[in-house]
Amino acid sequence: MASVTNRTLLDLGRLTANLVTYPEGHSVYRHNDPMGGGRYYKLNLILKAPQAGGVFETEKVIFNLFDRVILFRPDLYQHSVSKIEKGKRVLLSIALHTP
Repeated sequence: MASVTNRTLLDLGRLTANLVTYPEGHSVYRHNDPMGGGRYYKLNLILKAPQAGGVFETEKVIFNLFDRVILFRPDLYQHSVSKIEKGKRVLLSIALHTP
């Protein structure tokens, strides 16, 4: 199986932006991202959705526009991506960690 490609576009410490490509056959298990303090926000912009599978799921979102623009708290709520059955999933992920 091909591996995930994670390209850092911006890293300012508390603010990062990554271009992430998930290949066919990949999935992300249910987890959360503990930060040890502060608040952690992620804004995921789905640039290319797979033809089948690759559905993002989370316990709670702050904002969701057409399942393409999703703002959520990965530190508080578990999230996952179902297996990508056909195609690939490409997203711009912008993360902010506040004290």
